Amino acid sequence: MKKSLFIALVAMFAICCQAEAKYTKSISIFGDSYSTYAGYLQPDTNFVWYESQPGKWRNDVHKVTETWWHQLIKNNGYKLCVNNSFSGSTICNTGYVDKKTGKHQDYSDRSFATRLDNLGNPDIILVCGGTNDSWAGAPIGEYKYSDWTKEDLYLFRPAMAYMLEGLINHYPNVEIYFILNSELKESINESCRTICAHYNVPLIELKDIDKQGGHPSIKGMKSFAEQVAKAIK
Repeated sequence: MKKSLFIALVAMFAICCQAEAKYTKSISIFGDSYSTYAGYLQPDTNFVWYESQPGKWRNDVHKVTETWWHQLIKNNGYKLCVNNSFSGSTICNTGYVDKKTGKHQDYSDRSFATRLDNLGNPDIILVCGGTNDSWAGAPIGEYKYSDWTKEDLYLFRPAMAYMLEGLINHYPNVEIYFILNSELKESINESCRTICAHYNVPLIELKDIDKQGGHPSIKGMKSFAEQVAKAIK
């Protein structure tokens, strides 16, 4: 090999390595109220829990920079693709009980099963759900990994499987992680563990998250971000 050709190849290799080193991975957040902040959601019609207005503060998190996902992205060199989080949303289509009718509301307009195709073009998807399914007492159902019916999606286990398979198929070669909140019903916890294992989706189980009003405080958000960062690295 001629010396000039060798030098050219080395130079090309160095340029390629430099370009790869500078590539910044993008993250899409797929969540519920824990991941909301007013003015930062797509679509912007999604319900929010964390607000910038003093009259709507529900705990001590008052800035978007205090949210777990903002800390994770800023402190670890990522960039945000899409934050499609919706306060109160369940993974399945079964929502909270209506106080007037005594029946579960239909959340098919906001469930994770419905929103999974609106996450942009990320390198990593972080799914943080299951909290409202637990709080709302959504029916668990049986494990089912194919041939889902409309009725199946009103049950947690089939809907969870439907969601993960939908994410895997809709976003090929994208890293997908499922974040499991602390202090949920064991039936929800065990279901998430089993279904994530079935699809080989890494499960991040949060531990000791400080909360105010049922939602992460500043202290809780910091711990949240650190636990996720450690897991996805």
